[in-house]
Amino acid sequence: MTTTEAEPTTTTPTRQNRRRRTGWEWLALTATVLIALVMAAPLLLVLLNAFKSPEDFAGNGPLGLPTGLYFDGVKTFWDAVNFPEKVWNSILISGCVAIGGVLVSVLNAYALGIGRIRGRMWVLIAFLLATIVPQEALLYPLYIMFKNVGLYDTVWSVVIVFIVIHGAFGTYLLASVFGAFPRELLEAAALDGASRWQILWRVVVPVCRPTLAVLAVFFFIWTWNEFLIPLSFLVSESNQTVQVGIATLQGERIMNVTTISASALLGIAPTLIFFLVFQRTLTRGLTAGAIK
Repeated sequence: MTTTEAEPTTTTPTRQNRRRRTGWEWLALTATVLIALVMAAPLLLVLLNAFKSPEDFAGNGPLGLPTGLYFDGVKTFWDAVNFPEKVWNSILISGCVAIGGVLVSVLNAYALGIGRIRGRMWVLIAFLLATIVPQEALLYPLYIMFKNVGLYDTVWSVVIVFIVIHGAFGTYLLASVFGAFPRELLEAAALDGASRWQILWRVVVPVCRPTLAVLAVFFFIWTWNEFLIPLSFLVSESNQTVQVGIATLQGERIMNVTTISASALLGIAPTLIFFLVFQRTLTRGLTAGAIK
């Protein structure tokens, strides 16, 4: 006697779950693509003109395709401003601000969000006001202060300024995050005999690590792109950042459009690499939230 077994279904789950997009979804997708193209247009324009020769730019304009690859603009900018030195200064300043800013934010927010000190709301308002003060209003007082303490024309003057500015924003943000921290975790750690310092570094910081990583990435990129304060306090060429180096190149030595495009491309390249390296950290921190 022979038995026949039923054949398994060959349709894959992926195919079963596939469905057609609705009209609103297509409309949203089209709008997203258009917005992405508009946002990427400046970068594409810089990339298009960075490898053109001046004759090619004069003949075909900024939107014309290059007839050949021209690397002299990149080489000219690299040699004119000592680009490796500028990159090192920017990495040093941005890295110190990212680490120092997050550290200051965590300590302040721990006292405000979990410690719940008296007058917490007024302190938070003071931190918020510190983030909205225009940088132009800070230049002269900071200039006098750094002149008196001997930090003018050093990278540490810029590091201190941006640790304070970004630390104020980070404190305001993390105070809200820490304020919603599960009290059960804190009480369990306290019952186990952990001190407040141990609770901070062994309970709060590990749980909020995605948020702190996002904050550090933002602090790094914001500091990298800063221009006014580094221009005002970094007078010596050996202390200047990439953004200041590009500005001095345009003002003192060269007014060549293709070289300026090459300098802009080199200036944003480290930031793009940094963003791509930490893209997963950013995505995980933004989507997972602060509390696991």
